[in-house]
Amino acid sequence: MEDTPGMTVLTQAPRGRTTSLAWLLVLGIVLAALNLRTAVTSVGPLLDQLSTALGMTSAGAGLLTTLPVLAFATVGAVTPTLARRVGEHRLLLLALVTLGVGMLVRSLVGSAPVFLISSAVALSGGAVGNVLIPTLIKRHFPARIGIMTTVYTTALAVGTMLAAAATVPIERASGDWHIALGVWAALAAVAVVPWLMLLRSEPERRAAQSESGIRRLARSKLAWTVAIYFGTQSMIAYIMFGWLATILTDGGYTPDRAGAILGAFTALNIPVTILVPVIASRFRDQRPVVIGLVVAYAIGFAGLWAAPASTALVWVGFVAIGMGSFPLALMMLALRTRTPEATAGLSAFGQSAGYLIAGAGPLLVGVLRETSGGWAVPYTLIFAVLLVQLLTGLYAGRERYLEDERKAPLPG
Repeated sequence: MEDTPGMTVLTQAPRGRTTSLAWLLVLGIVLAALNLRTAVTSVGPLLDQLSTALGMTSAGAGLLTTLPVLAFATVGAVTPTLARRVGEHRLLLLALVTLGVGMLVRSLVGSAPVFLISSAVALSGGAVGNVLIPTLIKRHFPARIGIMTTVYTTALAVGTMLAAAATVPIERASGDWHIALGVWAALAAVAVVPWLMLLRSEPERRAAQSESGIRRLARSKLAWTVAIYFGTQSMIAYIMFGWLATILTDGGYTPDRAGAILGAFTALNIPVTILVPVIASRFRDQRPVVIGLVVAYAIGFAGLWAAPASTALVWVGFVAIGMGSFPLALMMLALRTRTPEATAGLSAFGQSAGYLIAGAGPLLVGVLRETSGGWAVPYTLIFAVLLVQLLTGLYAGRERYLEDERKAPLPG
């Protein structure tokens, strides 16, 4: 791996050690990414069983499913401040420890309140990682943002799918949901190891730059368009993961067949996640990629809405291509900034605001489906969200930088 300008840690050592540090950083990012969603997706398959075993009320179960959005939005917002005080490598290490401890505690308890609290602790660790990893990619691999975003998002997708797919088989093999959830705490412990080794390579901490402060970002058109783009793509993802099986069963599919298509949809996200950053990084202007992904979404949702139900797998494939907007949104956090500090601020602002926007999607679809008695109104909502995604993506996808906005006076 070559040295490149701006690789703060890697350029401070001799060539051989620089290469070793680079690969250690890649390993650390991969292992961290594998863990960032396990606390979320390992619970869903066992939710009914957990509710019964813990005596959890419907309100408690609803809170459990809402906790990820709340954690990602709130804890993510304060991550840049914590990073400046603690250090980026140390903070990611602490985040992974927090994630692992939270998952371990909840796998051992028999109390619904303690399960909810420990889940919130685990999710807080994941929220910190969400914001930190794009910052670390910008700091250590500024000339390889595309390939490193591919590495990061692929590992994230694999970890997400692994926890969703393997938790129930582990529970059946062991006969104990405590073990099925505890396994993922062990995976977090493995992810801690490279970051312990990277503590001595902690980047120099710098004061916050004016353009990356929350108040400044809240007045930035670019920051808001990135946040809304991130929020709309997350909203579509939440809607698909939450409602695709229901869309299919309402269309005449059996639950098993609908589940298989949902599994295929999840699996298709991995090659899409690999390809989109590689393609997008070849251009300074990502607007053509934004348009292509929205078109794929539009074709997919139009097919699911209007085409014969028997062709659903084709349209689900188009929607899966559109889901490439997730790695593209993560790339924009680094591509639209010049410094790691600004990336940290934009990552925190974009993801926090974005997840708050996204969290409303599945709820709105459920309400609209129930009140309208069908899928026409929910699909109309989805196409409205896609229009917003297109407009914000066209602005955020153009080659421009957050720091340059300070050259022009902002309103207020």
